[in-house]
Amino acid sequence: MTSSQAVALLAGLAVVIAAAGLLGGLARRLGQPPVVGEILAGVVLGPTLFGGALSRALLPTDIRPFLTALADIGVAVFMFLVGLELDGTLIRGTGRIAASVSLAALLLPCGLGAILGLYLLHDHPSANHAGFVLFMGAAMSITAFPVLARILTDRGMHRTPLGALALSCAALSDVLAWSLLAVVVAIVAPGGDPWRTLLFLPYLLLMLHPVRRLAGPLLKRLTPTGRPTAALLAAMFTGLLLSGAATEWMGLHFIFGAFLSGLAVPHTGTDRLRADLHERIGLVNNVLLLPVFFLVAGLQVDLSRLSWSDLRELGLILLVAVGGKLVGAYAGAFAGGLDHRVSSALAVLMNTRGLTELIILSVGRQLGILDGRLYSLMVVMALLTTAMTGPLLEKVYPRGLALRATPQDVTRRHRERIAVGDQG
Repeated sequence: MTSSQAVALLAGLAVVIAAAGLLGGLARRLGQPPVVGEILAGVVLGPTLFGGALSRALLPTDIRPFLTALADIGVAVFMFLVGLELDGTLIRGTGRIAASVSLAALLLPCGLGAILGLYLLHDHPSANHAGFVLFMGAAMSITAFPVLARILTDRGMHRTPLGALALSCAALSDVLAWSLLAVVVAIVAPGGDPWRTLLFLPYLLLMLHPVRRLAGPLLKRLTPTGRPTAALLAAMFTGLLLSGAATEWMGLHFIFGAFLSGLAVPHTGTDRLRADLHERIGLVNNVLLLPVFFLVAGLQVDLSRLSWSDLRELGLILLVAVGGKLVGAYAGAFAGGLDHRVSSALAVLMNTRGLTELIILSVGRQLGILDGRLYSLMVVMALLTTAMTGPLLEKVYPRGLALRATPQDVTRRHRERIAVGDQG
């Protein structure tokens, strides 16, 4: 790196971090998750405004490979934290209802997304038709577990019956959606070795069983006081990077390895430690590295040249994304015995996409599945579906009602059904 590149990179990073912090804080003041403002900051700094003159002045082309490398590290750390937060006991604790909501909220938008993919192939030709169609299905079925958790925490609802159920549904839905995306990447990835890809399943079992068992004693040795140490952080980052490198070598994306490294951290007796890890690692990542990812993603979004045809496609994308999630999740919840209000609230929460959707779209862009126009439209969809969550949730299930609800309230329809049967 030359001296002029170093100056441009450091100055550009300062602008990116400041813009993300400013718009993220503004979004929070408006009752939105900060990620909405942070994604918007990346779009604003990209070619959408002033014909790209702003991005060219702040971020010359010769420093963008360095930005991409920083963005990839930020995404890897984020996926590690997603795996770290994903608690399997949440899924086991809610049983049939969580399975019903998660499957319905995955299958309907996925199916509608695949049909939409067939339609969009005419204007967005792809070398791999099957991969394109499956990718559109996977992209429509995502629920952003971390963003959902943040929304519930900000509203004080994460410990309510509705909040706990929503988190369990989102956790199971995320596992299913990431599995589907892994299949898509294995199909589409150029030059991939199918024999290497087959190693992913034994690698998955290795990470979730032997590695997880060995990680328990290692955590105790590296944390004698129960708090994160430098040695522990070094071990975590080493495992995260090696796991990401392993899945990338297998022909999948490094995000899957990073995600698995977080899942491999034992949950039993590590609540405080995981919370400390998430706070320390997440704080630096959210402030320094993820804004770079938003920028790199925003540099590929150009909304200045959208035509009426593009706006029509955006309408179809929003109809499938929002309609598929709302109808699917509501149907699964109502069929599982939840009343109308709780089913509606769960459907709204499962429509949250945020940063997780942006990561998936970036994977699709890197693999050549999405062209520039379709990528831009999908980013707008991710922004709008995340931004609408808070206002819609307040309308269908006000915060005061959610905070007063008891576990029995969410299954009122089931009790009323029994009462009607008893009277008959």
